[in-house]
Parts: sequence; C-alpha cells; structure tokens
Amino acid sequence: MQEKGYSRRDFLRFCAFAASIAGIEASGLNTVVAAFEHTPRPPVLWLHFQECTCCSESFIRSSHPVVADIVFDVLSLDYTETLQAASGHQAEKCLHDTMKTYAGKYIVLVEGSVPLANDGVYCCIGGRTAKDILLDVTQDAAAVIAWGSCASFGCVQNAKPNPTGATPVHQILNKPVINVPGCPPIADVMTGVVTHLLVYGRTPELDSRGRPKAFYARRVHDTCYRRPYYDAGMFVESWDDDKARKGYCLYKMGCRGPVTYNACAVTKWNGGVSYPIQSGHGCIGCSEDKFWDNGPFYQHLASFPGFGIESTADTIGKVVGVATAVGITAHAITTNIRKKSLIDEHREESVEGGEI
Repeated sequence: MQEKGYSRRDFLRFCAFAASIAGIEASGLNTVVAAFEHTPRPPVLWLHFQECTCCSESFIRSSHPVVADIVFDVLSLDYTETLQAASGHQAEKCLHDTMKTYAGKYIVLVEGSVPLANDGVYCCIGGRTAKDILLDVTQDAAAVIAWGSCASFGCVQNAKPNPTGATPVHQILNKPVINVPGCPPIADVMTGVVTHLLVYGRTPELDSRGRPKAFYARRVHDTCYRRPYYDAGMFVESWDDDKARKGYCLYKMGCRGPVTYNACAVTKWNGGVSYPIQSGHGCIGCSEDKFWDNGPFYQHLASFPGFGIESTADTIGKVVGVATAVGITAHAITTNIRKKSLIDEHREESVEGGEI
C-alpha cells in the first residue's frame, strides 16, 4: 500500500471497511488489521467457465478506492483467464505450480456454470473440459467459492431446456462450496466473504443453500424502504403512473423482493448509492435458484406469506381498506356513545341543581 501511495490511515480505513462488510464487530478490528498485515497472501486460482464475466467486473469495479488495488495484493492471484497477462503454456504452468507448491492452502474462485452434456464439450480450455479442470484444481483447495448465480445455481445457462447441461459447482464437487449468488454479486459482499476467509481462516456460517448468512439471511423485502407502502396496500400499477413517481411498492410490477434473499437493500450498489428497487425497477430474484424459470419478470407472484397469512397484492389493499373502514366506523360509534353519555350526565346534574 505504501508503494501505491496509501498512508497508514488509508490502510486502517480499508481494514475497518472490510471488517464492517464482513460483519465483524469493532472489537475485532485489531484482528483484521493483523490478518492483512502479517498473514501470508493465500494463493488464489480464479476459474472461468460458462459466464459473462460480470462477477469479475463487479469485484474489480468496487466503489471503494482501495479494493481493486489492495484485495488483489492481499490475495496472490496466481491464475485467472480473464485478467492474467500470460497465456498458453505459461499460464498453465502458473496454475499447476500453485496447485503443487501450495496444496491444501490455495483458494479456488469459480465463475460460471459447468456444462455436462455431450461429455462437457460446450466449454473447453486448453483442450480440457470445464468439469475436468474443476475437479483437478479443487482437489487440494483450502476453500472453494462459487462467484455469482451461474456458478452457484446455474443461472441463465441452466434455464429450460438447458441444452448444454449447465450445472452449478456444488452439484459436481464432493466438498463444501461457498455460494455467493447474484447476477452479479454485490462487490462489497464478495469483499466481505474474502475478508472472512483471510481473518478467520475458515468458511463463514452458511444457510441451507450454501450462502453466507451474513449477507443472505434476510429477504430484500424485509429491509426494503418501500415496505411501508406494501403493508398499506399501495402499489405501482404501471411504470409511468403517479404511484410510480411517488415511490409506491413495485410488487404488482413483478418485484421478487419478498422471495429473494440478498443484501441489496442494506449494502446496496455503487458505494451504497442505490439498488434496483431504489432506481425504480423491481427485484428479479437473481440470487435465487431457477430465477430465470420462475415466471415472467413483470408478472407478480400469485401469493406469498404476509401478515401471518397467505396474502396477495390484489387483496392486501382491500383488506387494509376494509380494516380502515371498520376502524373508522368503530371509532365513530364509540365517540357518539361517549358523547351521549356525557350529555345524559350533564342533563341529570342540571336537573338536580334546579337549572331546568
């Protein structure tokens, strides 16, 4: 960092940023600093298969000023088809030298799904299929991270009819895989996962889908700033209506936030500036399995659990309206009864006092 012109203060700020993103409390900051200062750089092998490289683009274009410079320096990125200068035999030598020298210590990052149809001929690198490369490279890996929905769940390549037999990484390997889905994943989430591995030297706590709970434990819907409009039954009906301009809930426009687990509404994108729903577009559920096959993106779900019962966007407004009407009526009745009681009491007092 000093060679790149960063000060000690810049380094500490980066450590604090990485710690907060990884969900490490303030008392653990010294551990993070020590890890970045003294822990030997773990070798990283970054594999690319059936993908569009958006995960790499997301990571290296993180809005934090030192992520692109420093994370790649903290890690020893020994092999990646997309970013490396070497090619051919030179590149393959780097790959195999790392696997041999650092057996049991290197980290494997996988971007893209793996085709299995027709013996895997739909994705070959250096005359070898993606499946062969994956099995070979991950055999002695300390950790395997599946970057993005392609590697985690198959994504668009896996969509029906899936002609290439595109398969997620965890269904091929007989070892734990950290799934970091999203199309692409949020850059800060990727940084947080790497930070956890560097600081603790172990896999973060995962959910049933192999996703880090620190980032995928809550639905986008649970932390969405438009949630009050949903609860009130106030929905956008068309993209250019007045309700859209007022920022009402996008559920009727196909938003998948209620069934999508991701940190979009909390961590956000572009340095915490915004995320799809905030920009006016509904969530398409890109961090969930089979999101390409879960119906049209602009057609809202039939139902999902809400208010303790199964409710739909079409009925929520009616229910809220009826409840409001009942409440107003009850309030009016109660008020009138109270007024009548006060009038009767005043009349009795007046009679007793001889005023009438």
